[in-house]
Order: sequence, then C-alpha cells, then structure tokens
Amino acid sequence: MVVPALIYAGFNSGQIGSSGWGIPMATDIAFALGILSLLGNRASLGLKVFLTAVAIVDDLGAVVVIAVAYTSEIVWGFIGLGLVFWAILILCNRLGVRHPLIYALLGTLLWISFLKSGVHATIAGVMAAMTIPVRTRINAKEFLECGRSYLAKFERAGKKGTNMLTNAEQHGSLQALEVACHVAEPPLQRFEHALHPWVSFGVMPIFALANAGVFLGGDIGAVLVNPVTLGVGFGLVLGKQAGILLFAWAVDRMGWADVPKGVSWRQIYGASWLGGIGFTMSLFIGGLAFSPGPLLDAAKVGILMASAISAAVGWVILSRYTSP
Repeated sequence: MVVPALIYAGFNSGQIGSSGWGIPMATDIAFALGILSLLGNRASLGLKVFLTAVAIVDDLGAVVVIAVAYTSEIVWGFIGLGLVFWAILILCNRLGVRHPLIYALLGTLLWISFLKSGVHATIAGVMAAMTIPVRTRINAKEFLECGRSYLAKFERAGKKGTNMLTNAEQHGSLQALEVACHVAEPPLQRFEHALHPWVSFGVMPIFALANAGVFLGGDIGAVLVNPVTLGVGFGLVLGKQAGILLFAWAVDRMGWADVPKGVSWRQIYGASWLGGIGFTMSLFIGGLAFSPGPLLDAAKVGILMASAISAAVGWVILSRYTSP
C-alpha cells in the first residue's frame, strides 16, 4: 500500500531516508468509520466490517514498523522480562482468569518492560490486548434464564415489605445477577466500554491538537512540492486505495475470502479510499521519523492533505454507489 510513496520518493533524494517509509501505512479507524457513518443505514454491516478489518490490519502493520524501524538500541534483558509477563498474561487467559485488574497490572508491567528495552512500547499494548479474554462463560440463552430467575427472586423477596437495604434475599439476588453479568460480558468488552470515553474525549483530542500543528513559515509552495509531502501524499491517496482494492481482489480470486454479502466492488473501492485517511497514527509515525523542523512539517502537510482528499473522494464514491 505504500508502493507509490516509495516509487515517487525513491529514497534517492536523501530527504526521506529509511525513517519515513511507514507513514502512509496507517489508517485512522475513528475518522474512516466516522465518514462511513455519514451514510447512515445505507452503509451495510458487511461494508463496515470490511473497513474496520482493513484499518485494524493497517494499524497493526504500522505498530510492527514502529517496533522494528524506530528502535535504536535493544536491551535484551528487558525484552526477556516483557516476554515473561506476556507468557503470564497468556497463562491467565488459558486458566480462565477474567478480572480486569489482573490484566491491567500485568499489561502495565509488560509496557514498562518494553519501554525500558528500547523497543517502542506501542507493541506492548498490542501484545497485552491479544491476551485479554474475548469469550463469554455463558451464552445468551443461559444468561436470560439466570437473569429472569434472579429477578423473580428479587421480586418475591420484595413482597415481604422490608426495606431493600435490609432485605438479605434481595441483596443475594442482586449479587447473583451481577456475577451473571460479569460471566456473560467478556473482559475485553468491559475494558473497551471503560476506556471509550477517556480515549474519545480525552486522549484523541489532545493527541490531535498536540501533533497536527504545522508551521508554514516561508515558501508554502516549496512545502507542497517537497518530496516528503508528495511521497506521503501519494502513498496515502494513491497507494492505499490501490493496495486495498488489489489485495481484496487477489484474495477473492484465490478463494481465501469472499466479498461480504450485500457489498459491491464499487463500494469496496470507495472504502479503500477511506483507508487513505492516515491522520493520528500517521502523525504519530511522522513524529518518530523526523525531528521537529521542515521535514516533519512537510510530512504533516502531506498527511493532512491526503487524509482530506481520501475522505472526500471516498464519501462521494460511497454515497453514489450505496443504495438508500
């Protein structure tokens, strides 16, 4: 997906070097799905799942690039310690441990270990997330049966006329219902719900405000034709949509996967344009690739322009070829 960026920049100018090649890889999940949500019910579930899967794979690839390309020195002792914590997390998953605090504590130790190892600690977050249980202990039918039973007991106990604060039977029913809710909801989903408001209304806005600023002093025209600006821009605008579409076509032709039900190739092409919205993750990689200065500003300009173009073109294509 970054081929056009590599072809254009060629790494021959001496300005980009090997440090900026991962910038066009990332897809901003929040913005891409946000543009898709503008279509409302016209966007099928299959199309949303397709775009989400593409964005997740892109970001995982970007995380690997961060871990490999932006590591100057590796301390193997801390790598080994981090792998020990990761093995413990996997063991907790296999043993059925479901308390979020255990995974939060071990995940923090894993993150600290990778931070001290020299490898970018972003990879620790992905590794920790892979170990958090995603399965329920009881299915929906069992949960409904248990829930109705406990609520019925709660209702019968309330007919005695005692206050709920002093009614032991009602307390027992509430606690049993709470346990049923915990075993029915995967820990990963509880983490997601708990972190969502902090990430959406805190982390993301602060990150965007802190990293999106571009100083355009001097010749703006020179910034727009800078090899870094054009390389990043072409990588996101042309490379992402071509790469996503061609890869989806290839795996479909080889029988490795099928086009989602109710999704046309024109819609996939429109969604592939939304894959060119790099923004947050691309800005993050750009900050790692370049020190503050003209090259970083050029990379930011390329990211912001390409993300805006990709969002606009993707929305136009999808709004035209998505039935109301």
